[in-house]
Amino acid sequence: MKYMNEAGWDRILRVLVGIVLLALGFGGVTVGTLGLVFKIIGTLLLVTGLVGFCPVYYLLKFRTKK
Repeated sequence: MKYMNEAGWDRILRVLVGIVLLALGFGGVTVGTLGLVFKIIGTLLLVTGLVGFCPVYYLLKFRTKK
């Protein structure tokens, strides 16, 4: 895909970390503000990992995909 700027290892890592953060946030391990932060960051990592495009990478003109 033309607009993908994440390598395979980057995408896998983002999805795994996103799932862990979402599990911690929704599982009741972390509550309050930290739980909300985990949910937001976990969702962002999961979505960018599944799509393969990171807006921050795009703005910084950085790519992990060759």
